[in-house]
Amino acid sequence: MHWRQFIAADVFLGLGAARLPAQGNYEVQVYGSELVAPKVTMVELHSNFTASGVKGTIDGVLPTNHAEHETVEITHGFNEWFETGFYIFTSIQADGSWRYVGSHIRPRFSVPEKYHLPVGLSISNEIGWQRPNFSLDTWTWEIRPIVDKKLGKWYLAFNPTFDRSLHGPESGRGFQFSPNVKFSYDVTKKVAMGMEYYGAYGPVTGFDPVRDQQQQFLPAVDVDFGKNWEFNFGVGVGVTSATDHLLIKAILGYRFNNGRNN
Repeated sequence: MHWRQFIAADVFLGLGAARLPAQGNYEVQVYGSELVAPKVTMVELHSNFTASGVKGTIDGVLPTNHAEHETVEITHGFNEWFETGFYIFTSIQADGSWRYVGSHIRPRFSVPEKYHLPVGLSISNEIGWQRPNFSLDTWTWEIRPIVDKKLGKWYLAFNPTFDRSLHGPESGRGFQFSPNVKFSYDVTKKVAMGMEYYGAYGPVTGFDPVRDQQQQFLPAVDVDFGKNWEFNFGVGVGVTSATDHLLIKAILGYRFNNGRNN
């Protein structure tokens, strides 16, 4: 979201594919419906450390245990309907080696607020490639509907994500269901605390047994450092045997206004 072995895909680069080895935990994020504003570029750094994960190489895929994943996400807003994001995934292995993993592109459409829908609504398509020593499924595609709502001090978001392998051993399984959920509460004007959930259940035609699914609960905090900033921090606990057991994640983002007021 995958995490992502996917929180992908999120999820293939979020938590990763459910049954086959994949080193995930690159984007650990439940998305909101709001786009980056037109003519604004946002740069985010996703830093995710797997404190307890897979300890051995499986089918050529490197272990997740004590791996630090650094992902750069660059998103540009084109108009009130459309933005595009680009990801650069890297991994620092337990032996200290820093490796390029792959890249994804993510166009996203959203319904502007002026239409006064009862909920925020957008949809993204993320497609890209990753090296086979990080995922045996080297090309993946994710469709992510995004629904969210602000209710006073409460915020709720639901990403019923569908992802599939385009090239690799999982390509014959079709689309798989990887739901992400978030709720948070504004404890102050600057700080919101809540819970994030990331799952990878298996094919939509028939979910995997629970032991083979990925499910992770992640208490998290969002801090408002100003309207151009984004900061999110959390610690995730995997609750099935197929999920990395302990993940620490942080997201730091900044919007470059390109001449707009700060």
